[in-house]
Amino acid sequence: MQQRFVPEKTALALAIATLFAAGAAQAQDTAGTAGANDSAAATVVVTGTRVANRSALDTASPVDVISAETLRNTGATDLNQSLAVALPALNFPRPAITDGTDTVRPATLRGMAPDQSLVLVNSKRRHAASLVNLNGSIGRGSAAVDLNTIPSAIVRSIEVLRDGAAAQYGSDAISGVINVRLRTDRSGGEGTFTFGERKTDYSMLNGGAPLDATWGPGPTSRSRTDGQTRTLSAWKGLPWGETGYVTIAGEVKSQEHTERSGYDLRQQYAKVNGAYDPREQSINRYNAWYGEPEMKQKTLFVNAGNNLSGDVKVYGWTSYQLRDAQSAGYFRLPQDVRNVQAIYPDGFLPIIAPTVEDFSAAAGISWTVGDWDLDTSLVYGQNRMNYDVVNTLNASYGAASKTSFDAGGFTYNQLVYNLTGVRKLDVGSLASPLNVALGLEARREGYELHAGEPTSWNNGGVLVNGGAAASGAQVFPGFRPQNASDSSRTALGVFADLEANLTDKLLASAALRGEHYNDFGSNLSGKLSARYDFAKAFALRGAVQNGFRAPSLQQQNFTSTSTNFIDGVPYEITTFKPSDPVAVALGAKPLKAEKSTNYSLGAVLRFDPVSITVDAYRINVRDRIVLSENLTSTAVRNYIVAQGFAGVGGGRFFINGVSTRSEGVDVVANLPWNAGAAGRFDFTLAGNVNRTKVTRVPTTAQLAALDPAPVLFDRINVLTLEEGQPKNKIVASANWKLAQWGVTARATRYGKVLSPGTVAANDIWLDPHTIVDLEGRIALTKQLSLAVGADNVFDQYSETLPFRVNTTNNAPFSNYTPFGNSGRYIYARANYTF
Repeated sequence: MQQRFVPEKTALALAIATLFAAGAAQAQDTAGTAGANDSAAATVVVTGTRVANRSALDTASPVDVISAETLRNTGATDLNQSLAVALPALNFPRPAITDGTDTVRPATLRGMAPDQSLVLVNSKRRHAASLVNLNGSIGRGSAAVDLNTIPSAIVRSIEVLRDGAAAQYGSDAISGVINVRLRTDRSGGEGTFTFGERKTDYSMLNGGAPLDATWGPGPTSRSRTDGQTRTLSAWKGLPWGETGYVTIAGEVKSQEHTERSGYDLRQQYAKVNGAYDPREQSINRYNAWYGEPEMKQKTLFVNAGNNLSGDVKVYGWTSYQLRDAQSAGYFRLPQDVRNVQAIYPDGFLPIIAPTVEDFSAAAGISWTVGDWDLDTSLVYGQNRMNYDVVNTLNASYGAASKTSFDAGGFTYNQLVYNLTGVRKLDVGSLASPLNVALGLEARREGYELHAGEPTSWNNGGVLVNGGAAASGAQVFPGFRPQNASDSSRTALGVFADLEANLTDKLLASAALRGEHYNDFGSNLSGKLSARYDFAKAFALRGAVQNGFRAPSLQQQNFTSTSTNFIDGVPYEITTFKPSDPVAVALGAKPLKAEKSTNYSLGAVLRFDPVSITVDAYRINVRDRIVLSENLTSTAVRNYIVAQGFAGVGGGRFFINGVSTRSEGVDVVANLPWNAGAAGRFDFTLAGNVNRTKVTRVPTTAQLAALDPAPVLFDRINVLTLEEGQPKNKIVASANWKLAQWGVTARATRYGKVLSPGTVAANDIWLDPHTIVDLEGRIALTKQLSLAVGADNVFDQYSETLPFRVNTTNNAPFSNYTPFGNSGRYIYARANYTF
């Protein structure tokens, strides 16, 4: 574990002290700051309210607004990472060696599951990724929206509603809503080139391997320069007639992988005449890719709109992204039974190479009929992920095996139709007109899984050490024809939304939404929220609501099979659909919607120019959909055979039944300060404290009757929900601008996190860490500016895992690390406006 606690604590203390010191200084000079604060307080939002011209500090629920400038002034060029450093309530862990999750990494809001936050683009529902996360990382079992399919160049701002909103927007909005608002420029443009790389030193723990006695333990530290990332992005605004706009944005990104493996001290080769093979001393023992994936990505996004005549407006957008990625599995030793030494005499590192294609298109029109403002739209989105597996083999084919395979993949698509009408009604007893919104939404979703080539999953019949070899391509056996599926469903929802000032001081709103899904039934959600302004400087706000999240088609229809040999006997281990007869025999039932009850209470304080918001929340979720444990015990296998399913060796399936309670507090303080000749400062101090408790786990009568009874949702998964994300997160940031100069400084403190083990002795607590980011900018001309910076300036890593939980040394750091495991990132950026 690296000892860098003094500088990181000092940096955090200085950032916080600077914030309050600036506040004290501002109290002596307020004349120049009113205008800046007026601008911030007047930021109009469209998320969480359907009232026009509602400002961010006047809403009944907390809404954060992240500007394009804030997103740009970071080292990250992807939206998920940019949001993670701007919002304490949002976390973006970056696991490694987790198959497709290395390529499509989900984010979480308020410690909830990735698919319990709804993502909108221009207030319209965005389609999810086709990938369902299956491995042991945050978000296991979820299929979430991939925000990184949206280039930051097209973003005008992002609004984050930190409150449940299923009654307003439908399924998935249990923990909140992320609304990406696109640029609407009809002139101007900007081109940006960013280059960055990792320059880092990290520590390792070595020892406990057979070779220690011969050569002693390996090195304890290592220096690396890798992860080179090049991003070229641009946007351009074009006129469409006299009033319309066409804004085009593109991005090309190339990222090399990072490698943070440990020194592998395992015996690689068979002994020769009782002695170690001489090659043991020359082989490369840094034999894993543990870190960021290799990636090449091209994205195009177009947003357009125009006034046709009078009150009639048309709008639409389209996007396309092609992403080719590569990440690795675990190294196969030369003498591993999964290796064919005639092909790989020194062992091999199998590579998963997914290709992701993402497409979206939207068209809409808004107009006025009488007192009604009407809007209708049609939005389509599709995400396709196909797996190639390279630098690998199918050991059951022996020396004749191929070394690359098409392993198959899946596609998800979504078509959404919306019709909304909004009007104001004068009600004499109210202090403001009653804002009425009525609407309907019809949605069709599709999910298709296609098989890989036969050699990617088949067994070639070649024996290894006198026994049958494992079937399929190593690291990722292909999907089989019996796994293939093509399914769809429809959903229809109607809603009503009311909002008004009951008195000059009391704002109230109510929303009601009913939805019907043709695969699991109906749901009714409601929300009541209110805000009372005691004075201009102080207001209380709160809400109570129930919500839901429909089971995704991915959870209902994903299935895969691999052959495992247990005591030399081949067994088919399957991720079953909940409707599969084997899963039903084990107690699976058709998935139903998750249900939630949300409570929130907050305060808004404004002491010109300082604004502070404090919001407490409780989110109770019942019948969360989870992926069960791998059920492969002898008792399970015998039970399956007794039910008439010969050759099935067990598996896992999605099931309702976990209930959780999440409680927390969000605090955000903003201070703009015009320091005259010293420049303009913007200070932010924000934090989130969150606790989650699992109050119920699933059981089935069929499994409970077995001896021993298997556990459907065991301690690792329970502890991942309860302790797998930071208990608190604090962000202190300062932006300074003077003439052509600018600086951004940010310190992010992540609270402690548990990396759980199968037994308590293998639980590893990851201590709190503070990550400091720093960027400096200069405008060389009115058009050209340069920036240099570093994320994770002090090169922080989480605790190095002990040998008992990292027996291969391939993965020396935990995937639960909330800030990634790649160390310091330095970068330079050039911006040219035109």
